[in-house]
Amino acid sequence: MGKGKKNSIASNILHLFYSTALSSILNAAALIVLASYLQSNHYGTFSVALAFAMIMGYFTDAGLSDITLREGSKPGVKLSALISSYVKMRLALLVATFFIGFSVIHLFNSSNDELIRTAYYLIIPMVTGVALQSIGTTFYQLIEKMQYYGLIRMVSSFCLVTAMVIGMGFQLNPLIMCTLYGLSYLTAGIFGLILVMREVSIRFSYPFHKGLFKNLGSFTLGGLLFVLLPHIGPIILEKTIPIAAVGLFAVAYRIPQALQQIPFIVAGAYYPVLFRSFQNQNLKEHLNHQISQTKIMSLVGMMMVLPFFYLSEYVIKVLFGTEWLGAAFPLKVLSLMLLLQSINIALADGLTTMEKQNSRTFIQLVTVIVGAGLYITLSLSYGVIGAAFTGVAIEVLALLGFWLCSPNRWLLFKKSLFPYLSYFFAGLLLMEWLEFFHPMLTLSLHTILVLLLPMLDAELRGKIYVYTQQWLSKYKQGQVPKHAGGVENGPSKANGS
Repeated sequence: MGKGKKNSIASNILHLFYSTALSSILNAAALIVLASYLQSNHYGTFSVALAFAMIMGYFTDAGLSDITLREGSKPGVKLSALISSYVKMRLALLVATFFIGFSVIHLFNSSNDELIRTAYYLIIPMVTGVALQSIGTTFYQLIEKMQYYGLIRMVSSFCLVTAMVIGMGFQLNPLIMCTLYGLSYLTAGIFGLILVMREVSIRFSYPFHKGLFKNLGSFTLGGLLFVLLPHIGPIILEKTIPIAAVGLFAVAYRIPQALQQIPFIVAGAYYPVLFRSFQNQNLKEHLNHQISQTKIMSLVGMMMVLPFFYLSEYVIKVLFGTEWLGAAFPLKVLSLMLLLQSINIALADGLTTMEKQNSRTFIQLVTVIVGAGLYITLSLSYGVIGAAFTGVAIEVLALLGFWLCSPNRWLLFKKSLFPYLSYFFAGLLLMEWLEFFHPMLTLSLHTILVLLLPMLDAELRGKIYVYTQQWLSKYKQGQVPKHAGGVENGPSKANGS
């Protein structure tokens, strides 16, 4: 598999799009099913345990996935030895993570027996499954064949929904439901590992790839902070507001958190290409790719914000019922995170692929520290609403930090950040001023404004035209153009995607 041709960026975005769309829908469905099945206090406990599980799951990675992509982009690397070394380190980290993670849970929640039991039932299968899935997705991201990356994620989501439906059908207790939740991840993880082992030889006898240790500390801390940011809310709020209120925040937060996977469609396709451009000293190409990525991810973020900003009450009513209406306004506020997170991913990936991981990690550390303080102070004063505004404030702080650390900050600001952000928020203010309109009409008007933005951008408009012409030609030639999307299968020679 690794010896075959790599997919183009456009092809990988397409594969990631349908797989992410399907897996996100299924994951959201699983959370909706679980929220409707559990009472608010049980769902709050589950949310706290899930936050610990996700932190521990990403800690088993410790930044190794990014390092593996970096090392794999270098010429002359033996793929089997690299992946074998990667697997050995992941297994060692998995054992260490269980020991440290459960020690922390017992230390800070010794009086909460229900939370500790829930954590064990959920975390052991789930974290093991996350680690195994990551081995598969990293391998297919490395060889730029995202159809298999997406397949692993879709299997995981399908298992998750199936497990939740079966659990409800048999009216299982909350602890067993948590076990089924974790086992669905484990099943997909085993599936992903089997796929990888069919394509590349994994042997512990291979010599260790020492390049995996380069900047490991920075990547480890950065990876931990990345996953900690979206999960510090439930962990801290469990100490500052009632557990039922934590459940309301969790319901509002889960929607933008699940949809965060959509901008990763673009990021996942660009990430190995950015690494390859920089490693081959194509700095101008790297900058052009990053500008294009930032624009596209900004548009994706805008389109995700709009329905949840204008129709938050309708969304909560339809998905969770009227008893969860207390989560409507927090959802409206938190929806803005979708745009900010999309831009932050593009800016942060630009730093990492330019070997400025230390800068990225520093900004993440600052945002975690400041975010923890804001969650405590604002939730104590304003409850769930304060927590929602904290989530947005964290992303604003991160955006400023990533932008200031970029060597190309002013070009990024001039060509993508300023025009796109000012256009969107000007439209938001205009629509709020026209608040006497029906929310659906307001949503439609703002959606039209966002869809006009690519046409107002001469550079992006040109790319869309070229992309469209190339794909139309397949109907005349009977095949997809070789350079679909303006990017070659090998090292890119185009100015953008």
